[in-house]
Amino acid sequence: MNGSETYTMAYWGVLIALVILLVQWLIASGQKAKQPGAVPGKIDDSLSHSSFVFRAHRTLMNSLENYPLMLGTVFLAFFIGTSAFWTGLFIWVFAIARLIHMILYYKIATEKNPSPRSYFFMIGLAANVALLILCGITLI
Repeated sequence: MNGSETYTMAYWGVLIALVILLVQWLIASGQKAKQPGAVPGKIDDSLSHSSFVFRAHRTLMNSLENYPLMLGTVFLAFFIGTSAFWTGLFIWVFAIARLIHMILYYKIATEKNPSPRSYFFMIGLAANVALLILCGITLI
């Protein structure tokens, strides 16, 4: 099999993860732009979890903190030829966890820690770490 056949499940997972990131960006940008006196690149410091604008912005920022490591790990996995099954599985777990994290962050306005979204953050992180370990094992 060639790489495109082998990693099809993983490629679809990456596509879904990127679409989730795009949706987060559109929602965060759109919500912020609707605010009176909105300034590009600046969010009102007085906002907190009770504000959807804050939650949409934090969801996007959280993803921007998580995606670089995951995408770097994904591309390393593709380059070194890790198990296509496990690579795809870890990518899908990450993507689904990020989607649920996003939905929970949008719906639940809480300062509580851990909040329900925290569990899905950790699931996504665990998938990323597992893929990174898989890369290390493959290299050994």
